[in-house]
Amino acid sequence: MASSSRTVKAEGPFLDRIGIPGVLKWGFLGLLIFQIGLGVEANFITPHLVKVLGSTEATVSFIITAYSLAALIASYLSGVLSDLMGPKKVMMIGFVMWAIFQVAFLLSLGTGSYWLVALTYFFRGFAYPLFSFSFLVWVNITALPSMAGTSVGWFYVMFTGGLPTIGSLVAIASISAFGGGTAGEYGAMWVALALAVIGALMVFLGCRAENGSRRIAPADESTSQVLFSGVRLLFSNSKVLQGFLIRLINTAPQFGMFVILPVVIADELGWGQSRWLLMTTFIFAGNILFNAFFGNVGDRIGWVNTVRWFGIFASACGLLLWWYVPHMVPAGSTWGYVVSVIAGVVFGICLAGFVPMGAIMPANAPDHRGAAMAMYTTAAGGAAFLGTSVVSIVLSITGALGMSAFAQKSAVIWVFVALYASAFVMVGNLRTEQDDPVKRQQMREADTQALAIQAANERRVHINNQ
Repeated sequence: MASSSRTVKAEGPFLDRIGIPGVLKWGFLGLLIFQIGLGVEANFITPHLVKVLGSTEATVSFIITAYSLAALIASYLSGVLSDLMGPKKVMMIGFVMWAIFQVAFLLSLGTGSYWLVALTYFFRGFAYPLFSFSFLVWVNITALPSMAGTSVGWFYVMFTGGLPTIGSLVAIASISAFGGGTAGEYGAMWVALALAVIGALMVFLGCRAENGSRRIAPADESTSQVLFSGVRLLFSNSKVLQGFLIRLINTAPQFGMFVILPVVIADELGWGQSRWLLMTTFIFAGNILFNAFFGNVGDRIGWVNTVRWFGIFASACGLLLWWYVPHMVPAGSTWGYVVSVIAGVVFGICLAGFVPMGAIMPANAPDHRGAAMAMYTTAAGGAAFLGTSVVSIVLSITGALGMSAFAQKSAVIWVFVALYASAFVMVGNLRTEQDDPVKRQQMREADTQALAIQAANERRVHINNQ
């Protein structure tokens, strides 16, 4: 079997060997370009709306909140609808919705009508999860069993690589090209539409895997049963419930830190807003670079082991470093800032250790993989709510107790560490066949043989065509 493995390393399809299903290769690239389009507006949409509508930031925040609510609902629908009709069809619905309401949103900006802008932006919020998260379902049902974790990791490389990372860079160039200011931002959002169209076309024209257009859920289940299957799983399958809670906890501290750290880093410790923004850029970059890496680690040593030690335990340690290191170095010093950034990057990298959760949850509900992913993506959206809620509740309680500002915020950090501790316990209950070393090796050998056969067939076709 060892010789078979060596043959595949030499001759198997390259993308399949690194965890990207070859039949979805254009889908991964298309997702990246689509997400770049989404990410263009990420860093300027709120101030843009404030200027265009002549409203206060607080008033505009209602538009953003409504958009987030729509995205949260659609995150759930992306999974159950994929179960019902196949992920590719759901992606088509998501893209058409996004394109229509992006145009409507951009045209509504010219009217200056608050409610028209709010309505079109709200409906656009339903669109992107239907496109992006349905592709995650497609990845899950297509990936080689022995490389499912790596495939999920590559999904997140593309997803977060576009939004907000590369999208922000495209925004800088586009705003400048259209003359800067509000007009430049408006032009950049039309560029975003063009990018989204290009990305979607790459997916629909380049991905022809038949499983994307087929129903995933059991044939004997009614439409209503499928649509509510995610909620039903949450109460009938304890492993899905625990996976949901772990994914909820996963990035909650990240959103919590984005509430309490900006003022600390920029003002209290004297590094300024620009350096705070630069710090977050490095943290996101570190996370992106390690998504596929930890997916591959999970495929090699077990998904649960990876999430438990590289995700949960290491993230808890990284979180403590990100909070305490900036307070231990000289405030405002350059070397202190560099060390603080490194501490933050450690946390960002460790968050990537949670990547195998995207493979664990559907593996624990094999007959309802789309429904399991519906709860996974819903939890991902709910993490922001949990993170900000923890901050609000803890600061209110500690403030009433008369604790110092540093002690109050430190209490927030330790509550997040306690949540990680609960996740550490729960994840041990989510073991699948992949976490058994013997079965994991058998899966790897079976996939190795499958890739060798695929390579041989492709070589035979190539010879016959000459």
